[in-house]
Amino acid sequence: MTTNIETFQFQAEARQVLELMIHSLYTNKEIFLRELISNASDALDRLRFEALSHPELISADDKLEIWIESDSMARTLTIHDDGIGMSRDEVIANIGTIAKSGTRELLQTLREKQSSEGLGTLIGQFGVGFYSAFMVADRVTLVTRRAGESDATQWDSTGDGTFTISAAAKFNRGTSITLHLKKFEEDAEVEDFTDKWVISRIVKRYSDFVAYPIIYKEKDAKEPDKPLNSMKPIWTRPRSEVTAEEYKEFYKHISHDWNEPMETWPFRAEGRSEYRALLFIPSQAPLDLFYATGKFGLHLYVRRVLIMEHCEELLPGYLRFVRGVVDSADLPLNVSRQRLQEDRHITQIRKWLTKKILDSLEDMMKSESGKYGEFWKQFGRVLKEGVSFDFENKDRLLSLYLFESSYDGEKPTTLKDYVSRMKETQSAIYYLTGPSRRAVEHSPHLEAFQERGYEVLYLVDAVDELLIQGLPEFDGKNVKSVGKGTADLGEEKDLKEKTPGYSSLIEVLAKKLEDRVKEVRLSSRLTASPACLVVSDHDVSPNLEKLLNQMKGDGSKQKRIMELNPNHEIILKMRDRAEDAMIDDFAELLFGYALLAEGSDLQDPLKFNQAVMRVLAKTI
Repeated sequence: MTTNIETFQFQAEARQVLELMIHSLYTNKEIFLRELISNASDALDRLRFEALSHPELISADDKLEIWIESDSMARTLTIHDDGIGMSRDEVIANIGTIAKSGTRELLQTLREKQSSEGLGTLIGQFGVGFYSAFMVADRVTLVTRRAGESDATQWDSTGDGTFTISAAAKFNRGTSITLHLKKFEEDAEVEDFTDKWVISRIVKRYSDFVAYPIIYKEKDAKEPDKPLNSMKPIWTRPRSEVTAEEYKEFYKHISHDWNEPMETWPFRAEGRSEYRALLFIPSQAPLDLFYATGKFGLHLYVRRVLIMEHCEELLPGYLRFVRGVVDSADLPLNVSRQRLQEDRHITQIRKWLTKKILDSLEDMMKSESGKYGEFWKQFGRVLKEGVSFDFENKDRLLSLYLFESSYDGEKPTTLKDYVSRMKETQSAIYYLTGPSRRAVEHSPHLEAFQERGYEVLYLVDAVDELLIQGLPEFDGKNVKSVGKGTADLGEEKDLKEKTPGYSSLIEVLAKKLEDRVKEVRLSSRLTASPACLVVSDHDVSPNLEKLLNQMKGDGSKQKRIMELNPNHEIILKMRDRAEDAMIDDFAELLFGYALLAEGSDLQDPLKFNQAVMRVLAKTI
């Protein structure tokens, strides 16, 4: 019996996800059972964790189990757990909305990838596993009671954009989800999800390593079956006894990722401290990898009891893409997050895991360069964060980094390989930052360097601006931007001799552009372009300035240095017409050209366009 039924609207994003689930072209619909079992397992984990500080939540004879009950006549399938349960407010908050960041990206990708490859990947990744039930059910009923509370709540929906909430009849602690399955048609290539053998196969495939018994019971059967899953933690078994398929399925279980992992690494530490780890590198970067609200971190177990699902303290932030479990015998069961930050065992595990991961990445780079290239495409931007924070492993990290460069088309290079190719006359490792490879490789700043055969690194990731701040030198070579300071190409004496002949032009341009330019000088870095804009050695690059302004919502611009190519026809003619009445427009056009040539936006498009019109009117 239920009373006081209230009807609610789904949050807009949740309603759209429901619609996609219901009308999905996704063929492997059995994934719904994996998701609901994972949710039940999580609820049991949370109960055990809360019981560490509130032992009254579990009695001594409690059996923590997951039950699956089917009724072929009524076409229902029920998944029950006696875990933490939910209060009325939690039901509305957790099931009526999608609170995670990246919802827009989720919906866009779901629409684009309604296939066995794309949709399954995203279901668990964004915490929408519960909604997968609507792929196989016309109606879903959830009854739940939170541990320690007396009132139960019932949730009901047909996936039409609304759901009802009401008080439920007497109900034990935990959650029961009943799926009123869609009509079964043998020729529809969809399995009968009330069939015991179908359920057994799905559980064995996806949920064999769930730590709690998954027990099947057919309606009206006198005795339940034996557990469908083995429950033996996979990380405690020797690698020789675990198949590649078992590792893949365990990865999918803990990560909610439909894709197979790129790499699997079981580790074991023995000695004064004992701990095990089973780590995975995903094959694709999650969509929320760069969201501040994204949930990362390894599953932390203490003597096979899950203590924390996302323990960020176990790895440095630049390794947050790694998935897996760590099981320690030395931590107390009631360890808190605050204690974790101070515990010497966690510090020790973190250091050990970091070393093991970097060791494994080095091995991959040496023996499987193709796979490492794929890894770098997915996670290189995150790994680059490490050099600015992990000073202990700075040299090891730098050896793992790949950079685009002017050397060999699209093929990236390491810093070590760059140094091995340096010309005898080359005094530094050269780089240029920018928003994209296209913008950087066509920049006028590169002209003289390319003419001399000097390789230039193209740093086009936003994190490169931070990385380069902590990289003044490598292997005894200075690291220098081709867009900062002077070019240092050995032509300083020649420029000094030429400068007096251009003094009038330099003086006029400096005055006309004084609001945007702090200096005008001759350049040795230009061979084909008439002018370019650079910054001082200690100023921020234009690319970093733009990124900082976007963060602050600011439009301020630092003054630049304008460099002139003394051998270019335009500059030679301007030198001879420094007192011309058109010099104001010439100056405006030259400054605008320099911005556009480097891929920057015009600071004042109107002023630039007006100057163009006046010059055209005079010359045509």
